[in-house]
Amino acid sequence: MSGQEITYDVNGKPVKGYISLPSQPSAPGVIVLHAWWGLNDFFMSLCDRLASEGFVAFAPDLNNGKVARTIDEAKQLMPENEEGQRHPIVAAAPDFLLGRPEVRKGPLSVIGFSMGAAWSLVLASERPENIGKVVLFYGNYEGMDFSKIRAAILGHFADADEWEPLEGVRATKAAMQTAGLQTMFHMYPSMQHWFFEEDRPEYDPQAAEVAWRRTLEFLQK
Repeated sequence: MSGQEITYDVNGKPVKGYISLPSQPSAPGVIVLHAWWGLNDFFMSLCDRLASEGFVAFAPDLNNGKVARTIDEAKQLMPENEEGQRHPIVAAAPDFLLGRPEVRKGPLSVIGFSMGAAWSLVLASERPENIGKVVLFYGNYEGMDFSKIRAAILGHFADADEWEPLEGVRATKAAMQTAGLQTMFHMYPSMQHWFFEEDRPEYDPQAAEVAWRRTLEFLQK
């Protein structure tokens, strides 16, 4: 297993990212879409963790190299034109990963965190032929048209989450099921947003371990 920071081309512009490779060849690919903090050490280490389980894990940098450590800093990094700045980077990720010789041909998986979870659903809708599984960590896209998605959806949500109310999560699950999607949503009692990220004060090691085991089981099916 080896992880490294890379630069790749998105519409003629260099974009940073991080890729981690497993020891075996022809491995399944996973795209990791980070939370609004940016591509920090946690998300890079998560790619390494996925590689140790046999996946090629790739995390594009949606923040142009900038990393926030506080909520106020993260808010300042949210671009006014998020669609124009982040969307091309997300959209280019499947082709980049599928173009790697280490990646097994076939559908990819996507894991998205908070902001990245919403982008995961956008990507699954735009590239249904390439995205077979989506894992959502305490992120949602309420009101989205899910009819084009063909991926199975696994969701990890906190029931004491001020950023992602349960009503919206339930509405999204119902809309997905109406669209015919295979969904499995888990609610984590007394947890808050970002409970999976060990560099955050909201981190809960027990809930994070349960979510990790469920994620691996889902990806390895």
